Amino acid sequence: MGRGRRSGSDMEQHQPDRDHRAPASPAPDVADRAVDLIGLCVGFGATPALEGINLRVREGEIFGLVGREGAGKSVLLRSVVGHIEPSAGAISVFGAPPGAPESRARVAFLPDRFRPPGDLSGYEFLRVTLLMHGGSLDPAVVRNVARSLDLEPGDLGRRVHECGKGIAQKLGLLAMLLTDRPLLILDEPLSGLTPDARAKVKQALIAYRDRGRTVLLASDIASDHEGLCDRIAILRAGRLGYVGSIADLCGRLGAPTLTTALLADRAPV
Repeated sequence: MGRGRRSGSDMEQHQPDRDHRAPASPAPDVADRAVDLIGLCVGFGATPALEGINLRVREGEIFGLVGREGAGKSVLLRSVVGHIEPSAGAISVFGAPPGAPESRARVAFLPDRFRPPGDLSGYEFLRVTLLMHGGSLDPAVVRNVARSLDLEPGDLGRRVHECGKGIAQKLGLLAMLLTDRPLLILDEPLSGLTPDARAKVKQALIAYRDRGRTVLLASDIASDHEGLCDRIAILRAGRLGYVGSIADLCGRLGAPTLTTALLADRAPV
């Protein structure tokens, strides 16, 4: 496998549309794609990180990548935002390549282990982030969205270096929600949060989706996906296993939760 170079529903087969009754309009399975991966391969030297990934994320859904550390979740997310160049295959984001201006303008990305610059206050960090995403800070909107994440005005006025990991993580999530981009890509978005904070972040992401936005996220923790994701994909050693809803997987395996489903002998991981 070639080297992956760092730069800035279901496992559907990508067949041409055969319905010629309305040629001027794309078929629904084409028109509603937020992210499309076709035969995606990424390798670092002789080590494959992703192999033959065919995956489609629809507009208006929350899609979760599930898998152990090192399964390839972060590599996949960074490939979608254009930070890693594939060895083979194709990626489209709203129909354009990841690095194209038209796709970059529709995406906001929160990496794993994110922490804002320590010398900035929360408000200063939000102002800079929104400026980088072509927006501006509206104090009333900031207060409303911050409240949904259980962030107080005092938290936003403090320097980041004075904040704990949980508040820093919520600042990153707040910045992503405020961009109002059609697609949020979030790597371990619930990391470092208390159970109450996790529940509130889930509610905020669901509300974001309900406004027609799309969320693609990754987490090692199965319970992070429960009560949040419309569909999931299970990755193991760079390959796709199950793709579909949590309810369908649990039903197949007779498991009450995703956590127990992943522990089952017949789990597709």
